[in-house]
Order: sequence, then structure tokens, then C-alpha cells
Amino acid sequence: MDAYEAVRAYPDGESTAARFALTAAECDFSGVVVRNAPAAFADGPDRSEVANEYDVDVVDAVEIGGQNPSAASAQVKERREEHTLVVVEGSDSLNRFACEEPRVDVLASPMADGDVNHVLARAATRNGVRFEFDFGRALRLSGGRRVQALSDLRKLREIVTYYDAPYVVSASPENHLQLRAPRELLALGEVIGFDREAIAAGLAEWGRLAVRNRERLSESFIEPGVHRGRHEEDD
Repeated sequence: MDAYEAVRAYPDGESTAARFALTAAECDFSGVVVRNAPAAFADGPDRSEVANEYDVDVVDAVEIGGQNPSAASAQVKERREEHTLVVVEGSDSLNRFACEEPRVDVLASPMADGDVNHVLARAATRNGVRFEFDFGRALRLSGGRRVQALSDLRKLREIVTYYDAPYVVSASPENHLQLRAPRELLALGEVIGFDREAIAAGLAEWGRLAVRNRERLSESFIEPGVHRGRHEEDD
């Protein structure tokens, strides 16, 4: 199974991208998506060096949040050509914007500080925006907050299933000790009502998105199914 985990590395998280990559390799992940790649690779080894050192795919991503839709739109437009994945942090103010913006790849943790309804599910399906099933809240919270996190996951699962909306799965770790092996996430998914195959597909979707977007960012790409030949030039 080509499973990927999406992490927040230092300085936004507590572990470096390299430490995440090492642990991810030990946990049998095929790759890690570094949500905060601009900051995580500002100093020290770059993405390629980390990937080569630990023999895992390292995907550079940018996570946009904490803004109004207008500011977020400007950020998406600016960053789209700079990073392999563009992720929008879910919130009451940004959930609808993200679902309606085809340049967004993933709406992260859409239930943590917001909600998802049928209108948003239809928009996300139409625009190819992936909902993130964030298992991190279920793994790391306790008491009533954990109960609410589980309820949110089940509600999101029902909506995503009904509309066949695209999705990814993550435990959203902020340090390497919070990484859970794919088999553990499969088991957790079963406990809260997911099929193992659905969880496996969500973990692999990060990698599939990375492959697609790397192709689109290449110089030869014009549009899906159309590539510039070796001797063609831009108009």
C-alpha cells in the first residue's frame, strides 16, 4: 500500500521534516506531505536531500488558513505554481471558499472549526477538492472533545459517501511521536465505521495527487492529456 502521511514540521510543528521522514520510513509509509514546506525547508536540508536520505517521497505543500476568503484566494493564486499541493485549513470562513476553488487540492480538518453540508460536498466533488478525514483529533483528544471528534468524522463519512466526494486520510501529526503506522490507522478507521479499503485509498490519495500535480507543474504539461512536444514552443 502506497500510504502517505501529511505532517506539520518544525517550526510550525515540533519535529523536523527529516525526523518525520525517518519515522515515516520506519512505519512503512511511502511518503510524507510537508504541509508547511516553505518554513520547514527554509534552513537545513531541502526536500530532495531529505527524500534521498530516508528513501521516502517528500511532497512540498503549503497550508493556507486564518484569513478571509479574499485573502486566501490571493494566497492560493500566488502559491499554486510554487508548491506541489495546496491545502486550505478548514474553518467557518474558509470551508465554502475551498470547496468552490478548483486550484485547492485539500480542505484540511473541515469539521474542527467549521462544518460540511451537502452544498459543500457537491461543490468539492465538482471541483476535485479533497476533504481531509483528520484522525488526529480522535487519537489525541479525550473526554467530550474526543466524542465530538468521532461524531464529526462519522458525519463527514456519511456526506462524503453519499456524494462520492474525493478525500484523503491523515493523523495530522505535529511531531514524529504522533505518527501512526498505516495498519494502526486502518484499525482505527474500522472502529469508527470505515472500511479498511476506504482508509487505504485515503492514505494513498496524497501520493496520487502529488504525482498528478508534479506532472501539471512540469514544463511539458498543457492540460490533462495534452503535453508539449520536444520541439514545440510556447505561442
